[in-house]
Amino acid sequence: MTTVVEKPAEPGTRDEPGGPARAVLALALFESRRLLTRIPVLLAFAVYLGWTVWRAGKAWGDYPALQDADRATQNAPMLVGLAVLLSVNQAALRSRRYGTERLFAVLLLPQWCRTVAHALSVVAAALATAVCVAGQFGWEALRPGAIGRGSVGELLVGPLTVLLCGLLGLLAAALVRSALAAPLMIVFCLFLFMFLSGAGTGDGWEQWLMPAVGEASSNTLPSDLMGRPAAWHALYLAGLGLTLGLLAVLVAGGRKPAVLAGAAGALAMTLVGGVAQSAGDSPELVKARERATVHPEQVQSCVRRDGSTYCAFPEWGPRVGDWAGVVDRVRSLAGGGAHEQDVVVRQRVEARYGLSGDGALTPLERPHEVTVGTRWGGNRVPEFSAAVAGVLIAGDEKAATSICDGRIVPLMWLAVGWESDPLDALRRVRLDDSVTGSAYVLQPTHGLYMTEAQTEVLRALLALPRGEAGARVKDRWGELTAPKVTAARAAELLGLPAPEGEDKCS
Repeated sequence: MTTVVEKPAEPGTRDEPGGPARAVLALALFESRRLLTRIPVLLAFAVYLGWTVWRAGKAWGDYPALQDADRATQNAPMLVGLAVLLSVNQAALRSRRYGTERLFAVLLLPQWCRTVAHALSVVAAALATAVCVAGQFGWEALRPGAIGRGSVGELLVGPLTVLLCGLLGLLAAALVRSALAAPLMIVFCLFLFMFLSGAGTGDGWEQWLMPAVGEASSNTLPSDLMGRPAAWHALYLAGLGLTLGLLAVLVAGGRKPAVLAGAAGALAMTLVGGVAQSAGDSPELVKARERATVHPEQVQSCVRRDGSTYCAFPEWGPRVGDWAGVVDRVRSLAGGGAHEQDVVVRQRVEARYGLSGDGALTPLERPHEVTVGTRWGGNRVPEFSAAVAGVLIAGDEKAATSICDGRIVPLMWLAVGWESDPLDALRRVRLDDSVTGSAYVLQPTHGLYMTEAQTEVLRALLALPRGEAGARVKDRWGELTAPKVTAARAAELLGLPAPEGEDKCS
């Protein structure tokens, strides 16, 4: 008796090692290319890059502080994030929008695997943003005048914002299968951003719930006094983004132990980062800020250049040469003993309020000591020049800020007379950007007041050839710098027409 055994038919498909994972990866690569070539995303990146290139070198002039430059990379990626939110949401709803959802039932990949592929495409957009952030920060870091150091946590905010927005759009697609969800979500995000930015204080914990946290101060602080919980904030954003992405996978049916464990871990990351970033300033940081503000000499190093002393915070050592150049040029225009007078340039900063507010620096009373701030370039140069000139004429900063007579004429001649374009320097150092009439003159500490008559005399002096004007000032230096000299008397001493404007301080 012969027994016939039929060979079982082999299935038309075979399980290959790594098959589902490779399929998810292949789909993720396809969706990444599609996402990065979507018109909203391309436009957002174009605006981002255009804005970055246009702003390059304008925020800090030739002297960027990297502890400020890292935060400057955070706002523009939010535009990319909103475009990614919209595009990912539309991609996840593509099959429903085109009526092809039922065709996916015959595929080996379930819906939750396709959701994973969409989430991985968001990672590609975040990586592209990271390249842009690195280029923006690297440009500033490689400039010859750059000082300080940036924070990796601050630099991660831009890419993590894009990741967070994209995964939010993916979760919205899983919860609400409507094309209107993403636009409404964008409007909500913009409203929430404006509400928290306007309602919160600079050091309020609610500010740190937003992706990018701005500061009310324009101060540049030493890196070790910043006090921003950048690393914890990056952990919070990463955890929140992962939580949203894994929730989208769970809603799509991926209730696997690994997914559940990942969601729990991501939620723990979010909570840890959120709580840690809200802790506020430590007692050690508060003391360090107090010391840097009240007793900067305890944390500064000093060097001597041509008889003068320059004291700076450690990161600002490369600035000493620039400060010394201004001091030398100002002294070169002075007459009498001021021409050889040595000064002490002391860098000062109001750090007690952190980055939550600006505080005014009080004038120094020590003889021949001049304040210089932590920002340099642009208008800061003529402001410092005016402070040096005031100390050379009055003896100390407090006395210089009280000058309200014709001594303003030689003072401002020292401050702007050495510039290649003195009138432009005069415009930049005056509060209202004017070169006529009366105006306040800015300095690192309290400002000065120029009357209309003093402005007329100074402009007439600047109209002369520089050599001739300098000779007239030096010849009459003692009388020009005598207390209570009037603008009319200064004009007479300099051989200039008598001023017609008002010569009374406000």
